[in-house]
Amino acid sequence: MNIIDILKSWPLYILPHHFISRLVFRLTRIQCPTVVPGAIRLFSDIFKVNLEEARNPDPASYQTFNAFFTRPLRPELRPVAEGDNVLVSPVDGRVSQMGRIEDGRIFQAKGHYYSALELLGGDENRAAAFMNGQFMTIYLSPRDYHRIHMPLSGKLLEQVYVPGRLFSVAGHTARTIPRLFARNERVVAVFDTEFGKLAMVLVGAINVAAIETVWDGLVTPPQGWGVKRQVFADVALAKGAEMGRFNMGSTVILLLENGNMQWESILAADQPLKLGERLASW
Repeated sequence: MNIIDILKSWPLYILPHHFISRLVFRLTRIQCPTVVPGAIRLFSDIFKVNLEEARNPDPASYQTFNAFFTRPLRPELRPVAEGDNVLVSPVDGRVSQMGRIEDGRIFQAKGHYYSALELLGGDENRAAAFMNGQFMTIYLSPRDYHRIHMPLSGKLLEQVYVPGRLFSVAGHTARTIPRLFARNERVVAVFDTEFGKLAMVLVGAINVAAIETVWDGLVTPPQGWGVKRQVFADVALAKGAEMGRFNMGSTVILLLENGNMQWESILAADQPLKLGERLASW
């Protein structure tokens, strides 16, 4: 384990994660036309955001920083790979890890695993479908597009809010903090698809001030104190349709029941991804 990673990660244990994130929530929603455009330009310079990809590239057109952060892109720039049996990337981001789920164990980083049962909120019936399926973990950096789309067409079976910490989900924490993704606050959406069940796990992180879904709006904040399950009638989304968004960067974990999926041969850890890009097929 890298000593630099450890030194960068250990202070996160003592930080007031939710207090910091709720402060960010308020700051990013301030309307101030004399400050917001400059903050957007500075952020874009620091993190190399390509403003020309945005549907509206003018920083002065955004009333709040959060409106910029959750900006829509020009749709022609993210074509969705065709084919009913094709899984596509739900986000712009970078592959953290991917592969098979082995008896419910999911690979996080060298020397670290966590369980599908814990990730999905501790319900054995919910986790059973994924015990020997496949997974992909995708990290979204601050520069990325932060709306989340469907990797397959599916019908929503349930939404589950799972409370937790808000550790950073950057590479150094994934390599050093045990069970990171199963410890952080998260929203789980389970879908029924033509190829079996699909779980999309939207993992919160420090400064990720909100997680939303299109059928429920703002799920967090406020912080919850227990697992909350909800069922929504008649929510069916096509492949490529928006299903949610992060307000600041974080991680999406895909869990797939079907073990017969074939990942694209070019995919590997640290591989950059674009929304709609072909990931796998059956």
